[in-house]
Amino acid sequence: MRNRNYRRRRKGGQGEIPLQIIPLGGLNEIGKNMTVLRYKDEILIVDCGMTFPSDEMYGIDVVIPDMSFLLENIENIKGLIVTHGHEDHIGAIPYLLKQVGNIPIYCTPLTSGIIQNKLKEHGLKADMRKFKTGDRFVLGCFSIEALQMTHSIADAVAFAIDTPVGTVFHTGDFKIDYTPLKGDPINFRRLTEIGKKGVLLLLADSTNAHRKGYTPSEQMVGETLDDLFATANGRIIVATFASNVNRIQLIIDTAVKYKKKVAVSGRSMINIVGIASELGYLDIPEGTLIDINRLKNFNDKEIVLITTGSQGEPMSALTRMASNDHRSVQIKPGDLVVLSSSPIPGNEKTISDVVNKLLQKQAKVIYSDIADIHVSGHPCQEELKLIHSMLKPRFFMPVHGEYQHLKAHADLAESLGMLTDDIFIMRNGAVLELTGEAAAIAKEEVTSGKVLVDGLGVGDVGNIVLRDRKLLSESGLIIVVAAIERGSGYLVSGPEILSRGFVYVRESEELIASARDVVRDVIEHCQEKGIRDWAAMKNAVRDELRSFIYETTKRSPIILPIFLEV
Repeated sequence: MRNRNYRRRRKGGQGEIPLQIIPLGGLNEIGKNMTVLRYKDEILIVDCGMTFPSDEMYGIDVVIPDMSFLLENIENIKGLIVTHGHEDHIGAIPYLLKQVGNIPIYCTPLTSGIIQNKLKEHGLKADMRKFKTGDRFVLGCFSIEALQMTHSIADAVAFAIDTPVGTVFHTGDFKIDYTPLKGDPINFRRLTEIGKKGVLLLLADSTNAHRKGYTPSEQMVGETLDDLFATANGRIIVATFASNVNRIQLIIDTAVKYKKKVAVSGRSMINIVGIASELGYLDIPEGTLIDINRLKNFNDKEIVLITTGSQGEPMSALTRMASNDHRSVQIKPGDLVVLSSSPIPGNEKTISDVVNKLLQKQAKVIYSDIADIHVSGHPCQEELKLIHSMLKPRFFMPVHGEYQHLKAHADLAESLGMLTDDIFIMRNGAVLELTGEAAAIAKEEVTSGKVLVDGLGVGDVGNIVLRDRKLLSESGLIIVVAAIERGSGYLVSGPEILSRGFVYVRESEELIASARDVVRDVIEHCQEKGIRDWAAMKNAVRDELRSFIYETTKRSPIILPIFLEV
C-alpha cells in the first residue's frame, strides 16, 4: 500500500507556475524549525532554529538544518521572517548568516533583541527589521501580515503570507490563552476575516496534536506559585527556561506580592531578563531586583532566585548549586526549589539526578509531577479545531513535531471534514507544489538533514567520527608505540602499550604483556615478508591486536598504532 502523502497528483491549473513549500527542518523531529517558500526565483525563509544533540551525538553542542539548498540559491533569498524568540526557531541564525551573508531579518522587537544578543556571541551583526503585530510588509512577491499569537514567550506571531497563487498561513508556535499575562489575546476576528478571504495552505503547530482538550492558561501556574510563596519558610529558587518571559514575569509578580527580593542566576537568564526589561516586556518594580552576591544581606524568607537548569543541564546554574559548585549560592535545608517546566524527552535522567542531589541537601523540591507548576505553550486538539474552523484552509500541512504528532494533526483535520488527498504529511527536504486549485508533492527533493556543530566546527563531525566517539566511550583506546628502523623494518624499541578507558595497566600486566608479544610478532613477521610500508604494517598490527583483545576480553577498543622512525 502506497503512503498517501508520497505521490504526485494534479487537479488542474496546468501550466501555472507553482508555489513551492520546502521544509528544511522541524518535521519528524522536535526542533530546528525552518521552512522555505519559493516562487519562480524568489525565496522567503520562515524561522531558522536548532535542536539539542541526542545521547548518541558525543561531544556535539547543537544540531542545525542542512542549508545547502539556500547556499545554492543565495542570490534569490529575499529575507528571513521569524515567528518568535525560542532557540528552536532562531538558534541557527548565526550559522545561516555565516553561510549566506547578511540577509534581512524581520521580527518583533523582543525577538530582535534576543537574536542580536545571540549574534554578538558570534561576532556578527545583522540587518534587523522590526515590525509589530498587525503590520504588513512586502518581500519580493510575498506580502506578509504578522498576527498576534499567545505562546510561552511574548511577541510570538503567526504569518499570513499572500503569494501569487494564494494565501499561506503559518501559525508559528501558539496556544489559545484568553487571559495572557502579557499582551493581547489572539485576534480571532482577524483570523476569521483571513479565513473568509481564503487560505490556500495552512501550516500549523502539531506539538500537542495528540492531546485532547485545551492547554491550560498560564494563570493556573500563577495560582500554584501563589500557594508555594505564601507557605515557604526559606529561600525560594525557581528554575525555568530563560526564554519563557511570561513565566519570569509571573514569578516576579508573585515575589512582589509577598514583598520578596528577586535575584537572577545563569548567563542566558541574565541576558533575557536584561533584554526583556530594557524593551518593556518585563515589568520589574524598582528595588525588586538585587545582585546575587547580596543574598547574604537579606533574610532567607525575603529571597526569590530565578535560575536556569530546569532540564538538569550539566553546566546550568541549578545543577552547579546541587553539586556545591555555584560561586554565589549553596543549597541549604529549608530551601524551596521549584522546577517550573516539564522534562524534554531524553532529559529525565539528568533532571532526576539534580532532584536527588537537592533532596539530599534537605531542600524541598516541587516539579510538574507533583504540582501544576508548568503549562505547555502549544495547542491541544480543541484549540487546533478552532484554528482550522476559522481559517478553513484548502490544503493542510502539519508542522512542528515528530511523525506521531504530524499524523495526529492530520487525522484531526480529516475529522473536521478535510479530504485525505488535501492533507500532506511531509518530511524535511520534500517539496510541496501549489497552484490556486492543486497541490502535489514533487518528484525531486532538495538536500536536507542534520549538520552537527562541535565548538567552532560546523559540519566537520560526521557519522564516522561519531562512531569512533561511541567506541571510545564504550570500550576505550589502546595506543601502541614502537620505534622501527625505517630502511630495514626492524623493531628497535618497544612496543609499549598505553591504555585509556580500556583497562588499568597496573592491574592488567599479564594482558598488556601478551598484547606486546602480539605486536612484536606482527612487526617481525612484516620484516620477514619484506613489508616496509608503514600503513600496511599499522593495519596488520591493528587487525591482529584487535582479534587478540576481543578473544581475550570480548571488548573492541579503538587501536592506534604509532611508529617512530629511527
